[in-house]
Amino acid sequence: MPELPEMETYRNMLSERIAGRTITGASVTREKTVNLEPDAFVQALVGRVVWFVERRGKHLLLHLDDGRRLIIHLMLGGSLYYGDDADRPDRTVQVELSFGTHKLFGIGLRLGYVHLLTAKEAIERFEELGPEPLDPRLTVEKFKQLFKGKRGALKSSLVDQHTIAGIGNCYADEICFVASVRPGIKIPALKDEDWERLYRAMQSVLREATASGGYMEGPFYQGDTLTGGFNALCRVYDRGGEPCTQCGTAIIQAEVSSKKVFYCPACQPEA
Repeated sequence: MPELPEMETYRNMLSERIAGRTITGASVTREKTVNLEPDAFVQALVGRVVWFVERRGKHLLLHLDDGRRLIIHLMLGGSLYYGDDADRPDRTVQVELSFGTHKLFGIGLRLGYVHLLTAKEAIERFEELGPEPLDPRLTVEKFKQLFKGKRGALKSSLVDQHTIAGIGNCYADEICFVASVRPGIKIPALKDEDWERLYRAMQSVLREATASGGYMEGPFYQGDTLTGGFNALCRVYDRGGEPCTQCGTAIIQAEVSSKKVFYCPACQPEA
């Protein structure tokens, strides 16, 4: 599932291509992907100008010139592609937005969605989301307070979007590795120095992953060489049985609260 670095990569690339441009056409092939009747959805979008593209957690928000927001949430298996009909993706496309000769294709949105909301509805939609991990107002003390009263495994709370927005399975494991903390550790067992390392690791991992294009390998446009660049840089995620890049010990794949976790037993010793 796309996480903060993947969605921020999409935001940056979309901003370069569609900000200030008019939506000249649209189509919907899966009615459940949108929140209006398909004809009404298309009619509401055609002729609108995309003012700018924002990201909130794992969501993209296209701000339109009529004040409404087009919310894109890719969920599991979803992705975006920008191109013309000549390089149309050879996959199921649920939603298309046309910008002249080029289109934004919403692919694999079996669980994902594209919703057109008023500004008020968009604010309400995100009220329960936790803060952004890279918000400069989020200090290490405020970060620690987000987990106050929680008694479960660290990974479960790191991927809880109500606690903090944008972190999923991949980056939770990567953050824990860089912080030398096991993802299955119970939150009450974490010490002050652990929280400090987790906070610093969260910032460094998310920034590094974003700069490298995230871990999802599908290109966003023809000739895209950035998207997916972090996949080769993952230290533990999806590398079960492979040697740790830091010490050579085999990476462990396990489960914590029904979620897969990857960690190095040597670099991330038990508390």
